[in-house]
Amino acid sequence: MQLKLLLISCIASALVIACSETVSLEGRWVEPIPGMENKIQGIELAKGGQASSINMATLQYEKWDQQGNKLILSGKSIGNGQSGDFTDILTIEKVTDNELVLKKGNLNITYHRQQ
Repeated sequence: MQLKLLLISCIASALVIACSETVSLEGRWVEPIPGMENKIQGIELAKGGQASSINMATLQYEKWDQQGNKLILSGKSIGNGQSGDFTDILTIEKVTDNELVLKKGNLNITYHRQQ
């Protein structure tokens, strides 16, 4: 009986993996700027791990990498005449062709793919 349940579980897992479609993170991902909903900000994830900021002068993304359900963004933070390197590790909560939900601590950020 236990062997039968294990076999059914393995088959179900294999079907889920085989049927799931991998969605590319590459592209332009934007969200409304809080308090200025008619303007957008976000990130562009390009081929080869290159990244850039969209309408964020003080946060300049340079590189990105995906490791499992983690999105690793790095670049330079610029403010008050000083700049410093940073690396953010965000959890990918959801990704579809048109939506990317990232989590950092208690903060959820929902981006939409810009065409």
